[in-house]
Amino acid sequence: MSSSFLWSLGGFFIVLTPIILVHELGHFFAARLSNIRVEEFGFGFPPRAMKLAERNGTIYSLNWIPLGGFVRPAGEDDPNVPGGLAAASKRARLFVLFAGAGANFIMALLVFWIAFMIGMPAVAISEVEEGSPAAVAGFQAEDVFLEVGGVKAETSTVIADIMRARAGEPVEVLVQRGDGTELLTVIPRSPGEYDPDVEGPIGVKLMVAPDGRRITRGPGEALVESAESMWNIIYITVRVPSMLINGELSPSEARPVSVVGISQIAGQAAEVSVTNSNLFPILNMVGLISVALGFTNLLPIPALDGGRILFVLIEAVRGRRIEPEREGMVHIVGMLVLLGLMALLIVQDIVNPIF
Repeated sequence: MSSSFLWSLGGFFIVLTPIILVHELGHFFAARLSNIRVEEFGFGFPPRAMKLAERNGTIYSLNWIPLGGFVRPAGEDDPNVPGGLAAASKRARLFVLFAGAGANFIMALLVFWIAFMIGMPAVAISEVEEGSPAAVAGFQAEDVFLEVGGVKAETSTVIADIMRARAGEPVEVLVQRGDGTELLTVIPRSPGEYDPDVEGPIGVKLMVAPDGRRITRGPGEALVESAESMWNIIYITVRVPSMLINGELSPSEARPVSVVGISQIAGQAAEVSVTNSNLFPILNMVGLISVALGFTNLLPIPALDGGRILFVLIEAVRGRRIEPEREGMVHIVGMLVLLGLMALLIVQDIVNPIF
């Protein structure tokens, strides 16, 4: 059994299971607050392994498929069931349907907040190429990047992007050297002046900073950064089609993934966290997937929360409910299409793994 498979399996349990469970807990507590009867709250997916308890008319069960959980409200599609979801007011139904995604967004905000306060491992220089712009500017091995062009040097990608964007221009870089700091000015080379397969624009090799130095934030700054991160994830997701059309994104970069692919990505983040003794990578991944799950569930697609929300909004506009049988059929067809798509994506992620 390969180590990548074990990390993917670990990523599945560490990342996906709690995110889905939080989503379902959002629906559950919203239903309770709206006096909607919940017939069952299950940990994992059916078939049922055992009944844990029964309180206030709700069965709490443990199920064999370890993927988060589920909520089964009474009368989900039948408005004739007293105290059921479909019989509730439009406001109550919208509240319950939005609550799953809302719980994911709250989870993401908290996770990102903690991650930014913990901070990412800082980036340091392992080697300076002789005669390179970095050597001319006075960079030394083990210098730790703090800021590049006034921007926090959180990752090697941030550093490289700024250097490429400002090729031929002076760039101020704040580094930590020993117990003090140095402000250096470097002029990155333009494309064609260096071999990108061998070195970067300024001619340094990078590594994780020794002794666990980190780029951290205070609670207030971390909270603002958390909200911005969530917005950026949603914004980029919405822009994917136009980015593909304009060539800003390749089809492989925009590749949709299944639960298998997500587990592979989460597993790599978990491995990086363990290797570097830093929780930021795995927390960052939890936040990203939580936002993605919440946003995706709000899309107006049959069988998803967003599809059910759309039917409630149509009912509010037209003044009467669409026949439950018709709505139920639309959701069934939507679920079958989604399951078919998911099966194809699972095969893709097994045959052609993300990493």
